[in-house]
Amino acid sequence: MEYASKLSLQLFTKVQDDFEKRQSIILSELKKISTQFQYYKIYPHLSELIEIHKTLKDIIARLTDLKSKFPKRIGKIDWVNRTIEHEVVFVDGTDLTAVVDLINWALPSIEKVIGEGIAIHEFVEKDLSVEHVGILPAYKDEGYFFVPDNESRKLNLFRFELSLFKSSEDEYRSLKTRLLKSLEQGRAHYSPGSIKLELIKEEKELPNPATYAFDTRLDFSFQQTILPIAKRKLMRAIYQ
Repeated sequence: MEYASKLSLQLFTKVQDDFEKRQSIILSELKKISTQFQYYKIYPHLSELIEIHKTLKDIIARLTDLKSKFPKRIGKIDWVNRTIEHEVVFVDGTDLTAVVDLINWALPSIEKVIGEGIAIHEFVEKDLSVEHVGILPAYKDEGYFFVPDNESRKLNLFRFELSLFKSSEDEYRSLKTRLLKSLEQGRAHYSPGSIKLELIKEEKELPNPATYAFDTRLDFSFQQTILPIAKRKLMRAIYQ
């Protein structure tokens, strides 16, 4: 059964009197995610952890900047070196100190688990090869790709469509995919070229589709590892 992580920003930022309880919850959730990684199931946990890590680092940076704007009081006077050390005075009722302490405590553990996921990602990505099938057309925003699911002994055939979104600051590419059908590995000995021709006959909207075939010897989880990594690799292959 797929594990749904309970890590959330509220767990780190809504800190009152249960600091140790939150530490225990965070460690427990990270351990469960790490266990998923040991079974080579890295998505969506890896991308979620990376996003949480990025946000927490941003919170620390913002709170550090905010802390510099709080009123200060003299904490220590060094008469020998003629220096004065100041302490920041937080407003009454704020739990910013607890938030900073919890995040700083959690970051190394989060980074360790992220490192485990990235190592698996890189291992799978290196083993997962991709080649275009036939002649690539000039229009590559729509087409097909084939990915083996060795765990289920199937070859999955997908249709893809790329979309480009523009904002005032950046461009974002979105990849939408749809499973067309799965071939038993007994049929998967057909060449990628013959499978492409068969799809052209069945899906008449694309007479000359961009088509990519993946291959791997790994039998890791298809939905949680092989397919997400294949999609990322497909995006790079299209825009090479």
